[in-house]
Amino acid sequence: MLTMIFSETLKENLAVLKSTPFFALVIAAEIFLSNFHYRKVYNWKETATNFFLSLLNGGLDLLVRSVYLVVLVYAWNYHLVIIESPWIYWTVLILGIDLLMYWLHRMEHFCRLFWAAHVTHHSAEHMNCTVEFRTSVFQPLYRFVFFIPLAWLGFAPIDIFFVYSLMQTWGLFVHTELVKKLGWLEYVMVTPSHHRVHHASNVKYLDKNMGFLLIIWDKLFGTFQEELPATAYEPIRYGLTKPLENKNPANIIFHEWVGIWKDMRRNDIRWNTKMKYLFKPPGWSHDGSRQTSNEMRQLHISSPHEIHAVDDICGSNQRQDHPVRQQAH
Repeated sequence: MLTMIFSETLKENLAVLKSTPFFALVIAAEIFLSNFHYRKVYNWKETATNFFLSLLNGGLDLLVRSVYLVVLVYAWNYHLVIIESPWIYWTVLILGIDLLMYWLHRMEHFCRLFWAAHVTHHSAEHMNCTVEFRTSVFQPLYRFVFFIPLAWLGFAPIDIFFVYSLMQTWGLFVHTELVKKLGWLEYVMVTPSHHRVHHASNVKYLDKNMGFLLIIWDKLFGTFQEELPATAYEPIRYGLTKPLENKNPANIIFHEWVGIWKDMRRNDIRWNTKMKYLFKPPGWSHDGSRQTSNEMRQLHISSPHEIHAVDDICGSNQRQDHPVRQQAH
């Protein structure tokens, strides 16, 4: 077991070390090009926060790695299938990881408990390559659960996390405003255009394009939304629908947990209703005082002018991460 942990960590660290100079070059090029075109896509305080949150995520991952590898090795020891063809093995592994990461990501958007962990990634108000590093700090505590079926099917844990680490590098390229649509790749891959939609706080774009590497899962499971020209819809707004007033790292990480705690302490609702505030989609409320993204979208479809009027008065849409959406002003 110790040998496997060491080997897996070494493989992942080597992949990171080899890619670091390239990442730095890509980020430097984006900074240069954005300034050359007079586009403000970087905020240095936000960028520093992105890297700080990445360090916290990586530190927690190292702390719990031995635990989740024990679980995955146990599942692998009882694997059901032996895939002898390397081509089939690695192809199925890549597709399997991508599909499971789609469902993990979807769970993070439609279950408030997991949204509380994932919301840190969506709190960035600029779109640039370093947003990839603004990771969900607590994700290492539960991400491995989605890899158990792969280990059980016969994929070695060391291979699972090595491929996952390599696939993560694509995330650097999709967090940018400088790359427009990419032709035929738009039909297969998650592209910068697709991921700009995912990070947008515009009502039409909320909780769309959950894909990790391939966009086919979104199209298959009904969460796809094309990026529309500003003339056809409206300019993209990044970040949360109600920006955080306090942007220190502690508030970025814990603000939704604080909201959950307040709901769980309410004395005017029963325990089963409290559980719904924990596991229902973010924005769900028992009395209709809040709105989920789907409810906001339905209102947007039925009365778009009303939505825009509220936006103009409030300054932003109040998404599910901020529970109360004002009905009148």
